[in-house]
Formats: sequence, C-alpha cells, structure tokens
Amino acid sequence: MTSFYLNSLLPLPPSHPQKLLEPSSSSSSSSSLLSISNSNEAALKPIVVNGDPPTLVSAPSRRIIAVGDLHGDLSKARDSLQIAGVLSSDGKDHWIGEDTVVVQVGDILDRGEDEIAILSLLRLLDEQAKANGGAVFQVNGNHETMNVEGDFRYVDTRAFDECIDFLDYLEDYAQDWDKAFKNWIFESRQWKQDRRSGRLACELARHGVVLRVNNWVFCHGGLLPHHVAYGVERINREVSTWMKSSSDEEDSPEIPFIATRGYDSVVSKILRDSLEAVGAKAMVVGHTPQLSGVNCEYGCGIWRVDVGMSSGVLDSRPEVLEIRGDKARVIRSNRDRLHELQVADYI
Repeated sequence: MTSFYLNSLLPLPPSHPQKLLEPSSSSSSSSSLLSISNSNEAALKPIVVNGDPPTLVSAPSRRIIAVGDLHGDLSKARDSLQIAGVLSSDGKDHWIGEDTVVVQVGDILDRGEDEIAILSLLRLLDEQAKANGGAVFQVNGNHETMNVEGDFRYVDTRAFDECIDFLDYLEDYAQDWDKAFKNWIFESRQWKQDRRSGRLACELARHGVVLRVNNWVFCHGGLLPHHVAYGVERINREVSTWMKSSSDEEDSPEIPFIATRGYDSVVSKILRDSLEAVGAKAMVVGHTPQLSGVNCEYGCGIWRVDVGMSSGVLDSRPEVLEIRGDKARVIRSNRDRLHELQVADYI
C-alpha cells in the first residue's frame, strides 16, 4: 500500500534517495522514451520525453506556453490558446503553433460544463503539434484526483448531462474510445465517467502531476524537496497506476491527496531547495487564483498562472505565460477584443 502527500507541507519518510528520475524497467523502457520530430525544420532537435506518464522533457529551442486552471470553460480555454498563438481563430480548432510546447497545469475539471471538450481539444492539438515538432502536455491537479476519487462536490450539474451525451455518442463509434474522444470537441457538450479504472480516469492517467520541460518545472500546487526525495517519476507512475486501478482490487494503491494553497505560504529557501533538487531554474504553478493576473515571486523563481479565468471561478480575462530559454513574459488579452494583445517584457 503506497501513500504520499503531493503539494502538502507534510514530510515523507526520509528513507528514499533524492532523485528526479528512476531507471525504467525493461518492460516499460519502450514506452517511457518518446521522440517527437519536426518534419518542417530538419535543423531543430527533436523533443525527447522520458517517463510514462511524461516526467522529464527535453525540448531544445522551443517556445513554451503555460496555461493555468481552466475549470470547464471551453471558451476561455480557446481564448487562452488563441492569444498564445497556437490555436486557429476560425472555429476549426487547428494547431498553428508550429513547434511550440504547451503545458496546462491542471484543474480542467469542475466548476464548468465543458470539461471533456477541453480534454478532447488538448488531445487533438497534441497530435497536430507533434506533426509540427511541438507538443501539448498536461499535469493533473487536485480536481482531477478528486473526481477520480468520486468527490463531485464541485461538478457543474450540466457536466453530468454531457456525460450522458458522450456515452450515447460513444455508441455511434462502436465503443472506439480514441476515435470518439478526439472527435468529441466537434460535437461536444459533456460526460462523466470519472471513477477509478473508468475511461476518463484512464484518460487522465496519461498525464503526471509533475513535469519538467528543459529547466522549468510545472505542477499544479507546488513541489517540495521531500517530493523530489520520494522520486518525481515514481510519484507520477504511482498516481497513474492508482487512477487506472479498480478500488475493488485488494492490492490497489491508496494515495491520499491534500490540497493546499499552493506556494503562497512557502518561504524562499524552500523554493530554492526544491528547484535545486529537481534541477530547474523556475517553477510554474496554478491552483490559487491570482487577482492581479499571472505573476512571479522570489526573484521569479515561482510563476503563478491561475488567473481564475473560468466563468465558474472569477470569469477573468485569459492570460498565459510565454517562456523562451530562461526568460518569461505574460501575454494577456483585452477582455473584450481578443485580437488586441498586451505583452509584458521578458523577465
């Protein structure tokens, strides 16, 4: 029985060595290393992904976009991707980001009615991005794990209606989940099949809870040194296994999650120790809506990208973080005219 506390300030047993990645077993080595090539730019090195689910990503010379909590608001999700320059504005949901890498930092579920449509959109865009040398990654947040655990306190009632619609839609595809799921964005309203080992839980299990892209680490609520000591790839693997396992299985892992207020109360030294342990320059988190918009603290060692954009939260204007090398800047839209963008200087 395995237990850990992600994004909490509770210590873990100190007996585990401090490491980001663990060697993959021979049985999983073929699936834990993925190379994404860009057919349009022969000189650009391919993206290399380690871990299953992805944990460590090498994306040389790529522009990176971080997107905060979306909470079931498909319109704001599209707005965010459009101001980031990766999604077409013609309503056809085409990837136009070339070799850009997008990371969404969790909490797609709850508080809105378009959860499944957003997940479907991101999967669709990931396939298109890979064909151009880019990629779309997600990390799971506390609302994803809450849904898998059967905690539906924050589910919009209209999301249950989408559940019924999608299951009917799935019948039309002769239960071909992958084909139906990727096409749902074109049909969507919504569905719920969240319980552990259910199809949505298995879809979420494709993503980890911590992701490092180049020298930036992305997670929903924060990463502390004892998480790294436990093994980040190990955490991702165990969460994924937990999501895919049936709660009825005797040997199924038990993983309690404790949601915290992100990094608001974490002192600078803990952040520095965490970044040093994971080998990163800076951390990007969501979880806590920022009334002032996307911002950074502790010498920009921590970037907070949850702006509460969902209509089920603050209904604020979309903002994203753009990263190029070691520099980052905020891209935001005018609330009423999305074609007029405001960008801050790189920091």
